[in-house]
Amino acid sequence: MSGSADVQTPAATTATTRAQPPVSLRKRVLTGALLVVVGLLTVLGWGVGSGPADATFRFGGGSSVTLPDLTLPGTVTPVVLGVVIVLLGLFQLARGFRARRSPVVIAVTLLCFVLAFLCWVMSGAQAQSMDLVRLLQQTVFLATPLILGALAGVLGERSGVVNVAIEGQMLTGAFAGALVGSMAGSLGAGVVGAVLAGAVVGWLLAVFAIRYRVNQVILGVVLNAAALGFTGWAYKALMQSDTQRYNSPGVLSPIRVPVLADVPVVGPLLFQANVLVYVMYVVIVALQVVLFRTRWGLRTRAVGEHPKAAATVGIDVLRVRYVNVVVAGGIAGLAGAYLSIGTIGPFTENMSAGKGFIALAAVIFGRWSPRGAVGASLLFGFFAALQTLVGILQGPAAVPSSFLAMLPYLATILAVAGFVGRVRPPAASGEAYP
Repeated sequence: MSGSADVQTPAATTATTRAQPPVSLRKRVLTGALLVVVGLLTVLGWGVGSGPADATFRFGGGSSVTLPDLTLPGTVTPVVLGVVIVLLGLFQLARGFRARRSPVVIAVTLLCFVLAFLCWVMSGAQAQSMDLVRLLQQTVFLATPLILGALAGVLGERSGVVNVAIEGQMLTGAFAGALVGSMAGSLGAGVVGAVLAGAVVGWLLAVFAIRYRVNQVILGVVLNAAALGFTGWAYKALMQSDTQRYNSPGVLSPIRVPVLADVPVVGPLLFQANVLVYVMYVVIVALQVVLFRTRWGLRTRAVGEHPKAAATVGIDVLRVRYVNVVVAGGIAGLAGAYLSIGTIGPFTENMSAGKGFIALAAVIFGRWSPRGAVGASLLFGFFAALQTLVGILQGPAAVPSSFLAMLPYLATILAVAGFVGRVRPPAASGEAYP
């Protein structure tokens, strides 16, 4: 046939694919050099600069069954872990990891760096032991609102709508949860009120972004400012004037799951929490399944990638976006409920304190996927918990809390820059239709 010369055989295609480098040379050199620098910092800073004492990690966390303590040399361990990071960097410089291996390399690097840092802190502290399970419990505690907010962001952006208003949805949800819970005398009613309040803010986002085609980033900032102003005014007008009636909802009690709560490490970490944490587990699984295993998820991703093509096959683009953005607002409102009635009870002014923006960063770092957003949120929560721990242990040298707070944001910048693989948002995210 005359056109046969233009058709590539499978063997030729495979050969072409294998001939392509796993990553570009420039990216490989930059990431490799970065890993080598981090490894040298680990060796020289955490290893050579550590104290003489050993570091002991305990695995308690309140479980009836505990594991033996793990004792590591305070000096040798950081040096060995730093050398591991350096070797990863040298391999990246010499040959390069494939893009799909990059998240694993980054995870191993972070694990080695943090473990070396903890050994360095405890080697010179007055108490050379630390309960790792309690640290992870605090991580989950701090990451729960971030996870819910990040999932709301993923759902919105997968539909083609940038949800910068996560902060406002969380703040409104926290306010409504405390207010409704106090007035109704029911924490369950407070949770429902928080979800509905977040959904209302999501509906406003949907109406102005989808129907009136307002710039979605500017609209999100405006909604955040409006939520901050409204909740601040209502807090002073209602809650401060009559705290007992309007701002005394109580706190959701932890629910201990029998049998599972006694499993070492995992039990105290995952199965001794309040009901909102268990709801979060359901939302994570449900969103992952819905987005990638159902017809609605296929339509959502089609709308987020190419709405015109989706419309040609009969998908109602506007309906999909409306539904998903409102549902995302409800999920963010649930995160707000966790901030108030899920942790301390009463509402305080500006209670979200920027957590919505951190959740938005977790969406980017997590590559717009539910699993990635959960992992990024846990990373942010871990470093937040680590700041408190370091302050308590009082290590051999003063460690600025801003240094630890900087690390997850630095990782986010590297992710956006493409150092951990290709990071691309849904093609139609932020674009009006039609």
